[in-house]
Amino acid sequence: MPKSTDWQQIVSLYELLLRAQPSAVTELNHAASVAMTQGPSAGLNLLDKIESRSELREYYLLPAARADLLRRLKRWREAADSYRRSLSRAPNDSARKFLTRRLTEAESKC
Repeated sequence: MPKSTDWQQIVSLYELLLRAQPSAVTELNHAASVAMTQGPSAGLNLLDKIESRSELREYYLLPAARADLLRRLKRWREAADSYRRSLSRAPNDSARKFLTRRLTEAESKC
């Protein structure tokens, strides 16, 4: 399904939203869409900027997004570390189950 998604349009829409109503969560979503168009490294660069501030310090999806991009780059040890951080903040069983599966996968590749 991701190949049929117009990720460049999504990037553009997030950029409009960031201009109209900036927020850290919108920046996070923008970084994810950039990763889909320009690759995981481009997304990680944007996540670094978000993480340098403290707004999303406890938000589990920030380290989850980082972990996913690191996984896609096959940087397994770093991905596992990020999945652990995300898992420690996960708000519900569904998120914990998903993150645990991804953590197990990353750890098996270290």
